[in-house]
Amino acid sequence: MTDERMPPPAAPGVVPAVEPASDDVAHPPTDSALPGVHRGGFRRELTQPLPIAPPLAVHPEPDPAVAPEVQWIRRPPALPKSAGWSLLFGTLGLVLACFVGWGFPIGLIGVVLAILALRRPWEKRETAVWGLGLSLASLAYSAGWLWWAASQGALFS
Repeated sequence: MTDERMPPPAAPGVVPAVEPASDDVAHPPTDSALPGVHRGGFRRELTQPLPIAPPLAVHPEPDPAVAPEVQWIRRPPALPKSAGWSLLFGTLGLVLACFVGWGFPIGLIGVVLAILALRRPWEKRETAVWGLGLSLASLAYSAGWLWWAASQGALFS
């Protein structure tokens, strides 16, 4: 009894023809890759994985007259930074307060900038804390100078 689904047996001495692989099939690598190393694959355009997010463009804005169809992703606006400024004003106020008492406004600006920097999550906290400490020290030295100058004069006697 013969099965109709089975191909007829080949004649003795005849080798069946085998077609070669098509060009769109990726051949396996000849050397073995280390664990975790990308082994290739997905060489065909329709079966390759899609990127999760488009890459950010870091190019300058294009001229619309040259390429009107190109639209780049705009850079996010720069966030305000005040920690470094508070450190600068604190240092400057402290140096100025060592010689005269009029470093008080500069120290006050440094304190305000340091408090603003401590409230912002993108600021460097260490820089803001140093700026606050130096600004408070400059306020203390300036207040000392102003108190000494007021006690030397005839304003309160």
